[in-house]
Amino acid sequence: MNSRQMKPTHIAAVTIAVGAFLILLGRASASEQKTHYTLFNPTPVDLLRDISTDRPDLTETPFTIDAGHVQFEATLVGYSRSRPEPDGTFTRSFDFFPVNVRIGITNYTEFGVVLRPYGLVHTYPGDGTARTRNSGMGGIDFRGKINIWGNDTFENPGSTALGLLPFVTIPTDKGNGISPEKIEAGVVVPFALKLTDKFGVGLNAGVHLVPNENRGGRHVEYLASASFSYEWSDRLGTYYEVAARLNTGDERGDIVAVATGLTYKLNDNLQLDAGINIGVTRAADRYNPFVGLSARF
Repeated sequence: MNSRQMKPTHIAAVTIAVGAFLILLGRASASEQKTHYTLFNPTPVDLLRDISTDRPDLTETPFTIDAGHVQFEATLVGYSRSRPEPDGTFTRSFDFFPVNVRIGITNYTEFGVVLRPYGLVHTYPGDGTARTRNSGMGGIDFRGKINIWGNDTFENPGSTALGLLPFVTIPTDKGNGISPEKIEAGVVVPFALKLTDKFGVGLNAGVHLVPNENRGGRHVEYLASASFSYEWSDRLGTYYEVAARLNTGDERGDIVAVATGLTYKLNDNLQLDAGINIGVTRAADRYNPFVGLSARF
C-alpha cells in the first residue's frame, strides 16, 4: 500500500471519533441545561448565550448555536497570494461571500453548511507565459457540532469547553479549478479555556481525509491550531493565532501560518471582523487578508 493512502489505523481513528460523537450526544443531554429547547421550540431571546463565531480565526470554537436559531458567518471578500512553486508558478485568489450557515438543533448540537458561491484564481506560470483564469463555485461543506461541556458554564476564569466537529466536503463543478475533485471528510476537536475575564485560549486538533493529486487513493492530513483572544471592551476583541496543516504531501513541506485580526460587535446579534493570515513556511500562502460579517437570528 502506498504510504500516502488511508491506513487501517486512520480508519480506526475516524471510526472511534464518530462513535464518540454518538456516545457523547447521549451523555450531553444529562448534563446540559435548557435541554427542552429544540429546533422547533426555540430558546427564548433572554436566555441566548453571547454570540460566538467560528470565524475570523482558523480555530473552531466548541460552542454551538442556541436551539432554534440560525447564524450566518460570512467572508465578504478575501484575497490570497501564494508562494511560488518549485517551477516559479504562483496564484492570486479571491473569495466572494463564502458563508457558514449554522443552525441550532438542540441546546448542545448544531448542523452547518458552508457555501462558497464564487471564487476566482489567477495562475501565473513560472515560464512567463500568459496567466490562466479559473472561476466558479467551490465545494460545499456539511458539518455537525456537539458541545460536550461548557456551552452554558463558560463564564469565570478557569472555565473550559470541549466540542466535536465532523465534516464532509462535496464537490460541485469538478472542472472549474475551484471545487475539490472528490469527496473529502474529517473531524476536528475544539477546546477552549478562559484564562481571565479578558483573555482566552482556543485549541484545535483534527484529521482531514484528502484525495491524492494525480494518482489514486487518499491520505490523512493533520490539523492543529492555537488562538489567543483578548477582549478590550464589550464590543472590541483581537486574536493572535498559529495554525498548521501537516502531512500534506507537498514537496515544499507542511503548511504553517500565523494570523491576527479583530472583531467588533455592533449589537448582541451582529459582528464585524477583519484579519490576515501570513504564511511562515514555503507551502503556505504569503498572505491572506479578509473582512467578514456574522449575524444571528
